[in-house]
Amino acid sequence: MEIDINCDMGESYGPYKLGMDEEVMRYITSANVACGWHGGDPMVMERTVQLAKENNVAVGAHPGYPDLMGFGRRFMECSEKEIRNYVIYQIGALWAFCRAAGVRLTHVKAHGALYLRAVEDEKVARAIAEAVATVDSGLIYVALAGEKGKRMRECAREAGLRVACEAFPDRAYTREGNLLSRKEKGAVIHDPSLVAQRALLMAKEKKVVAADGTLISLEAQTLCVHGDNPAAVEAVRAIKETLEREGVRVKPMALSFQI
Repeated sequence: MEIDINCDMGESYGPYKLGMDEEVMRYITSANVACGWHGGDPMVMERTVQLAKENNVAVGAHPGYPDLMGFGRRFMECSEKEIRNYVIYQIGALWAFCRAAGVRLTHVKAHGALYLRAVEDEKVARAIAEAVATVDSGLIYVALAGEKGKRMRECAREAGLRVACEAFPDRAYTREGNLLSRKEKGAVIHDPSLVAQRALLMAKEKKVVAADGTLISLEAQTLCVHGDNPAAVEAVRAIKETLEREGVRVKPMALSFQI
């Protein structure tokens, strides 16, 4: 068995520091780098790509809504063409930094509200997928694992993309298989040992326990740990150590797809 561990990174900007990128990077295999709209800036993007290179971590683009003040977690009404061009623009920006650093861009994962809207809205999912395919059909599209993310994954495959199904051990799930809103109590799980056990269940049993106790089936190729979680370093270290101890090989999703 094998699985990828990814983390959203490079979300600091200007004088504001978010996340613990340097510490977390040592334990992950793929980094989703913010492209300057919900977080990040040119200096942070360059530094994060270099940090990933130094740690042999695969680099992906993490495009979001143009919503720096709301950290990309507010839903915005945008046309399909706007979303398509927003995503192309952001991928292009990070691709340039990867090119400058001699690093290959391997995947794309939408951020925050844009990701959640793509789960619910087929038009948004298709616009993102078409944008990714237009830039490079060799990029991996990261989409929600489980029944809830089915249409999102189908849109990506229809666009000719390979899909990495993603699960979230540090986020609570609804019984329908979606992520519990951050407005709800317990939406983010902070106990590293619990997060690690949830990751192990996802990797080996392909299941997750929802907030109401329902056992949900899902098949994931990558597990996401949020870098802005105060317990992120302890959680990601516990995940990696637990998975490897239980015989699960941790490696970048790009290697699984032989990119």
